Amino acid sequence: MKVLFLGNIGSPIVDLIKSSGDEVVITSRPLNLTFLNEHDPEFIVSSGYPHRVSKETIEFVQGKIINLHISYLPWNRGADPDFWSLIDNTPKGVTIHYMDETFDTGDIIIQSEVRVEDSDTLATYHERLRAKVVLLFEENWSAIRLGTCERSAQGNGGTYHRSVDKNQYIHLLSNGSQTRVVDILNH
Repeated sequence: MKVLFLGNIGSPIVDLIKSSGDEVVITSRPLNLTFLNEHDPEFIVSSGYPHRVSKETIEFVQGKIINLHISYLPWNRGADPDFWSLIDNTPKGVTIHYMDETFDTGDIIIQSEVRVEDSDTLATYHERLRAKVVLLFEENWSAIRLGTCERSAQGNGGTYHRSVDKNQYIHLLSNGSQTRVVDILNH
């Protein structure tokens, strides 16, 4: 199967897809129909992709498009989900979901909670979330690619944030990615 990976070249997800014998095309640029027609992917996997995916792209692969998201959906859709799980003190975890036309609202395939550790910094928390979503992908890719995975609607509720929403909390990030998570939780 030819899989289009939307994200960074060095992602461990690329190697996991290849290990299933799939061909992988990688891009982090905005998609258009010319690119899709040129590469003709059968499935799309997104992880850390910063651009909106169009309805035409979803239709091109007949809905065979998933996203790896570092939040426990429906909470913290959109930008900086790991940060918002701390600020809003919402459930913390990761989700693999089908993509639809809006940000992070598609049917959930699988998700897992991730506990915050007392010693966590923003960097270590982010890395633990990333490691967990990679593990979930590894454990479920076979069923996802074959279309035999479970899926459930997200339902109502949850939260959504844009990148600019973070500006009002920048003062909490005094040590950048080394800021202690407990300092953010206790804001």
